[in-house]
Amino acid sequence: MLPSAAQRLARWLITAVACAYTVITLTYFQNGVAYGLPAAATMVAVLAAHFVNMRAGLRGERPPLHPLPLVLQAVVTYLPDLTLPGGGSALPAPLLAGALLTLLPLPWGSALIVLMMLYEGWALWAGPGFAFLTAFYVMTVPTTGAMTYALVRLTRVTAELQEARAELADAAVLKERLRISRDLHDGLGRSLTAIALKGDLAGRLIERDPASARTEVGELVQVAREAAQDVRQVARGYRAMSLSGEVDRAVALLESSGVSVQAHLAHAALPGRSEQALAWGVREGVTNVLRHSRATTCTITTSVHGGTARLEIANDGADPPGPGTTGGGLVPAAGAGAGTGTAAAGGGLTGLAERAAQAGGTCTATPTDGGFVLAMEVSA
Repeated sequence: MLPSAAQRLARWLITAVACAYTVITLTYFQNGVAYGLPAAATMVAVLAAHFVNMRAGLRGERPPLHPLPLVLQAVVTYLPDLTLPGGGSALPAPLLAGALLTLLPLPWGSALIVLMMLYEGWALWAGPGFAFLTAFYVMTVPTTGAMTYALVRLTRVTAELQEARAELADAAVLKERLRISRDLHDGLGRSLTAIALKGDLAGRLIERDPASARTEVGELVQVAREAAQDVRQVARGYRAMSLSGEVDRAVALLESSGVSVQAHLAHAALPGRSEQALAWGVREGVTNVLRHSRATTCTITTSVHGGTARLEIANDGADPPGPGTTGGGLVPAAGAGAGTGTAAAGGGLTGLAERAAQAGGTCTATPTDGGFVLAMEVSA
């Protein structure tokens, strides 16, 4: 993965701070080469260890052989105090503070920085006349450490936000694919079933009753046009449905297939999401009655009690259970909970359970004595 703008900025700033302290180290050459060369060599070793630690910190990782690089940086930071006058650790100590805060738990790193400040104050103290200079060097330890830690955290938070954004984009794509799959299954199932039934009926009537056959063909064409419109609506993500409209279509389709239908709808205004969930329930339930049963009668009933609206679709002709099915075309939802169960024809009950859950309800499919009942409950 290419480094982000925040990561590049953090690298440049951390490098600039390290270079600034390195340049200040050159002042030791004023006391002679004997002091300047050890100071410069020490700073090079500090920079090498600091680079390893910060590189890992910016990636949100631990350096190889951790905590050995951190211990090495601490050793080369305080080793000059044995050979250089005036507290040679004053310049590399701020860099060590940043590494401690980045790679150690924050409480531990903060406690060590307090100890470093106390030590630097003791090592640099040369009398009241140097109080300001001592305080300046002591305060560079927590300020440089805090700045380094903030830069590393900014980089990590930015990287985490980018990862979260990518995950949300993937989740949105997956959600849209599932929506299209569910809508195509639930929406086109009824239309394709109706086309098949009317085409079969027209084929049987074409010789003995051409007029009725033409009527059936005309209705088949109308259903095909509705199916094409459904596909366009699925592609646009717009699926406005009316419960009463779906019930009317279901009654007409069932009656044209020779099934006696009784519909009893409660006259109550429902929230849009709840009404659409029940409308999908009517469509899927009737499709499965036609596909997977030998029903002669079917009832469609809605009722509202308290804050719950209930839909029931019952038929009297469930097929004997086949492999993986329970007659009527649906497998009952396990535990009668939303989001469980499958449809024999490919996820029908699962889709209905998801829609019911989105409307604050549940969906169940239950075999009865020679029949089958699909029930949905949603918030009213």
